[in-house]
Amino acid sequence: MATAASDLLLQRFRWVGGHADMWPVFRDGHALGEVIKALVAPFRDDGVTAVCGIESRGFLLGGAAAVELGVGFVAVRKGTGMFPGEKIARETAPDYRGIRHVLRIQRSSVGPGDRVLLVDDWIETGSQALAVRQLVTEAGADLVGCAVVVDQLRPSARPQVGRVHALVTKDELPDVSRR
Repeated sequence: MATAASDLLLQRFRWVGGHADMWPVFRDGHALGEVIKALVAPFRDDGVTAVCGIESRGFLLGGAAAVELGVGFVAVRKGTGMFPGEKIARETAPDYRGIRHVLRIQRSSVGPGDRVLLVDDWIETGSQALAVRQLVTEAGADLVGCAVVVDQLRPSARPQVGRVHALVTKDELPDVSRR
């Protein structure tokens, strides 16, 4: 299953102005469905009770993954935008651009006994995944792993992040110079 999804992803992925563009995958209903099934496949038997996704592509992927698993979705917001209720917040370590983000979840969105899966489009430094792990843990829940479309995680960060499942590595993507 992951091979078919990976192939569909690679057929639609492109670089635009040096930036990764996977929006064509989201526009293709069949490709999106296969990508979502492949993202959640290794976690189907892990007792996942909620899927979280980081704003913004993580909202799309995480929401679809939650539906695929038959569980609810937990939004992880960046910054200070509208987000009602009591929140838990963590600042990330610098990302690949050197930017720190404040990530927030609603305190009531997860709790003891929850087993949470983080779904996102890309992982590189692991700073956001680590912040999400802290948020989920503070709420009393467990992060069972991360499912991402593209894995570019540095080996030194992998033990801290924990279980990561990806459809492709960054090295499998088309060369940015062949746009």
